[in-house]
Amino acid sequence: MRHGLRPASPVLRCVDAAARPRTADRHRRSCLPPQQRRKGMRPATPAVVGPDARVSTFPPRMSFTPPSRILHVVDTLEFGGLERVVADLAIAQAAQGRQVEVFSLNDTRGFRPMLEAAGVPVVVGAKRGTLDLRMLSALRHNVSSNAVQVVHTHNFVPNYYAALATRFVAHPPALVNTCHNMGTRLSNRRLRWLYRWSLRHTARIALVGRQVRDRLVETGVAEPGKADVVLNGVPVPATTGDRDAARDRLGIPRDALLLGSVGRLVALKNHRLLLDAMPGLLAKHPRLHAVIVGDGPLQPELQRQIDGLGLARHIHLAGPRNDVQALLPAFDVFVLPSRTEGLSIALLEACAAGLAVVATDVGGNGEIIADQSTGRLVPSDDLPALQDAVGALLHDRDGRRRLGGAAREWVRMHGSVDAMRQNYDTVYARALDARR
Repeated sequence: MRHGLRPASPVLRCVDAAARPRTADRHRRSCLPPQQRRKGMRPATPAVVGPDARVSTFPPRMSFTPPSRILHVVDTLEFGGLERVVADLAIAQAAQGRQVEVFSLNDTRGFRPMLEAAGVPVVVGAKRGTLDLRMLSALRHNVSSNAVQVVHTHNFVPNYYAALATRFVAHPPALVNTCHNMGTRLSNRRLRWLYRWSLRHTARIALVGRQVRDRLVETGVAEPGKADVVLNGVPVPATTGDRDAARDRLGIPRDALLLGSVGRLVALKNHRLLLDAMPGLLAKHPRLHAVIVGDGPLQPELQRQIDGLGLARHIHLAGPRNDVQALLPAFDVFVLPSRTEGLSIALLEACAAGLAVVATDVGGNGEIIADQSTGRLVPSDDLPALQDAVGALLHDRDGRRRLGGAAREWVRMHGSVDAMRQNYDTVYARALDARR
């Protein structure tokens, strides 16, 4: 077996497809252990791994040996930002000779071939309902039989599955959870309760940005004493790529000006704002085109909007693609009009490709983009501001190169896969310390 891992339960190797709000201070105090809730005690400050104000609050660990047996647990491996982070992190860890496996609660291909091609075993299942006892049993068997040291879960459902599955393992692993977004799905009361319960049995929780950390701590979801900030990382290509070849892949004229956006076609990504901006931009730039890469439930609605604007020759819905990195060099300006974000992988990848970026100032976008330095930030849902920022960059080729180069350097220094891997090793160290 690759990496020395024993097979997981046969059940999973071939599964048949089948409150009123309180104040922020009270939320923070409610997260404290009982002995720290006495009057005058202050909540612990969440720890920071990596560049939060470009300074790490973790002391150096001179003798820590990273865990050699790691299990990542995800809801799915379909193409998406979270799943891309898991794939890149697992592959980077396995490249160091560690025994790494990915356990997906649902059977989707997505990044599975990429992981298996890199020698990372993938266990797939077909979860049924909120609490599938077969999945719990299979996950427990996997952890126990492979003597897993760290179970690293991603977002909400995988964490409560892992917390339940590992409670009665003879040699329980350290449980680490990463919350990849602002907790928007936690409006579901049952999911919120299960997630908060599972965090009581979680050694560390990693938040992908300061905004994510602040929100989850202030709402009482995450305990400040367990919370670490770990920025996502993406591969940084050796070059910025072949612009003409990327244009040819998309069928876009080589002499056109091209806006690009990548993301799920859902309301929170707010692609409608980009479409609304196009008529005004086209009036000044007749050779302008826009490509939106991604799939989702709003695809028919967005296509109707494009047709209604009479811009089908200029705005192109490219659908889901597994060659996004090869397409990015085609874009002159990358636009991210989201209403909310955690720490956007699409944004990091655009910066790594050296693109000039216009992004809304939501979630973790401001941790990547410093306005007028590594890109442009505009208020959310502000059509005139978006048009002005994009229009200024379309007029300024040198400005695009300057911002794109600075963004690429920022990712190289702070947002690479290697930086992310090292930062998670620090989180794992804290989790293992807490278990002892």
